[in-house]
Amino acid sequence: MQTTDRGLLALIRHEGVVPGPYLDVRDVWTFGIGHTAAAGPPDPARMPRGMPADTQAGISEAFRLFRTDLATYEAEVLRAVKVPLEPHEFDALVSFHYNTGGIAKAALTRHLNAGNRAAAAAAFMGWLKPAAIRSRREAERDLFAKGIYPTGTVPVWAVDRNGRVDFSRPIRRLTEAEALALLRPSGTPMPPPTHPATAPSWWQRLASLFTGKETT
Repeated sequence: MQTTDRGLLALIRHEGVVPGPYLDVRDVWTFGIGHTAAAGPPDPARMPRGMPADTQAGISEAFRLFRTDLATYEAEVLRAVKVPLEPHEFDALVSFHYNTGGIAKAALTRHLNAGNRAAAAAAFMGWLKPAAIRSRREAERDLFAKGIYPTGTVPVWAVDRNGRVDFSRPIRRLTEAEALALLRPSGTPMPPPTHPATAPSWWQRLASLFTGKETT
């Protein structure tokens, strides 16, 4: 099971994109879309400080690392949860775990595995540190319980050489199409479009009477 496109976009909107190393609310060095040394190399604390000379290259690297990191978090959610999940439930749990790292010990996981989805949804709100995270938890809870996905563009933020992000105004906003294109590895073809089956026209049905071949 993998995070859906809408789930990926929701998670990235929560995290934001910072194409240089920055200090998060816990003063942990972070890069890109929530990447820290705990997820593996590179260590943001050892990366060149400030904005990259090529902002687009920095954004691309942020998305590349996000793809790598995400696979680990998805696998950990699947190991922790013992019951079947709807896609929107999985998306919400991956977002929660990507932010907290707490899927294995969270009360919401125990409630979910016990079959109590209502209690699991409510338990998202047990993780509210720092206080500024409340709106994200509410969005994850609503996604889990009701399948409500946030919409909008993906903000890209500037960072200074001290690791402080300027949240006053994004330097760029990625459309959903731009963000999804960055999420797909270079050279990976887009899946072919699917077309719903259509009923045969009246002339196709008439022709089948003469040919004996059923039309679809």
